[in-house]
Amino acid sequence: MKFISTRGQVPPVSFSTAVAQGLAPDAGLYLPEALPNLKPFLQEWASLSYAELCEAFFALFATDIDRAELRGIVARSYTKFDHADIAPIQQLSDELFVLELFHGPTLAFKDFALQLLGNLYEAQITRTGKPISVLGATSGDTGAAAIHGLLGKVGVKTFILYPDGRVSPLQERQMTCTEASNVYPLAIKGSFDDAQAAMKTVFEDQDFAAEVGLSAVNSINLARILAQCVYYLSAFFRLPEAVREETTFVVPTGNFGNVLAGWMVQRMGVPIKGFRVATNQNDILHRLFQTGTYKLDAVSPSLAPSMDIQVASNFERFLYYAEDCNPEKVREIISTFKQTGKYVFDTFKSDGITSSRTDDEEIGAIIKRVHEQYGYVVDPHTACGFAGEFDGPQIILATAHPAKFPDTIVDSIQQNSTHPSLETLKQIEPVKYAVEPTPLAIKAFMRSH
Repeated sequence: MKFISTRGQVPPVSFSTAVAQGLAPDAGLYLPEALPNLKPFLQEWASLSYAELCEAFFALFATDIDRAELRGIVARSYTKFDHADIAPIQQLSDELFVLELFHGPTLAFKDFALQLLGNLYEAQITRTGKPISVLGATSGDTGAAAIHGLLGKVGVKTFILYPDGRVSPLQERQMTCTEASNVYPLAIKGSFDDAQAAMKTVFEDQDFAAEVGLSAVNSINLARILAQCVYYLSAFFRLPEAVREETTFVVPTGNFGNVLAGWMVQRMGVPIKGFRVATNQNDILHRLFQTGTYKLDAVSPSLAPSMDIQVASNFERFLYYAEDCNPEKVREIISTFKQTGKYVFDTFKSDGITSSRTDDEEIGAIIKRVHEQYGYVVDPHTACGFAGEFDGPQIILATAHPAKFPDTIVDSIQQNSTHPSLETLKQIEPVKYAVEPTPLAIKAFMRSH
């Protein structure tokens, strides 16, 4: 299988090349040249373990990787999860389910993709003998998950940009308390969007990318999205058969990657009913789905910091399909938005995706209500999924462990939420580096390290 850019100005590439590059040379995002039809595999796949399901799914895309090698890569990627089901489902009522995606090493859904991506990179370095420099930007969870997915990987140096003072203290400690010599947490003044914009500009410098062996861990990397597809498949198979095809997936998201993965699974023929995008008060996606206008606004720091985003990078992949796979139209929309901070769609194709918005005051009230009603504790991001009225069966994606946000949990339900791995971090001295959020400063730091 070959992979193409959403902007259509570079030749198709192999899976391994798409993963290694992250961002396409024309600044577009890679997608499969054609999406496979999963319907013929559903009966066979229904009984597979999580790792077996992941291997079978990736075998359709990673056609340039030997199947035995792929099996080993996948098997190693899910050994650090603390639940036998990897992505267990909790049933709160007859029609309400929670898909727990926080049982990985950094207690966030990003572990599903970044444990796998780390092993893909390790295999790539073994094949090519070429070291790589991984650059990412994070609003909280991606950075920690990327760092922990790459710890101990020979030939990898990891540089993660994050907005100083705008991630939770424990999220920051997960990035700055690794005691690893090849990890560089880069604290910038500004928002996640500032970090992401600078990062993308660095990737557009092809000479620099070649000089340092640049690779991406953000959800601009296609492997991230494909890895997240697997937990939608797993959840679909493990929902009660009576409601399986009637259940809406409710997805807390800021960068659109989490919901895009499920939507792609649906587009590949899996009969998922639909999706609801659950945003916090930084609601650019909610406003888009309600009005058809994609308009930049100021980032408002919130209790759900991983969703404090105004420029959803994965939206470009959705646009490609929504605009009938027309890269010229994608380039026009992205260019207009970049120049003006706004794009008004004549007819916006939401393709069955709905949306909701939750502000900080509501987040606390929801955490309290869910605890009182179901005896279940949710983190601030997952709380956004419980907002609004439900119509029919719903499965809410729990994106992070509540222990990562102890202050909000205590304020909401007067109860501590802890986890042993987080308590250990409190004994380690943080190490971070202050860097200006400019491509020039980032490249200079990377060269010197």
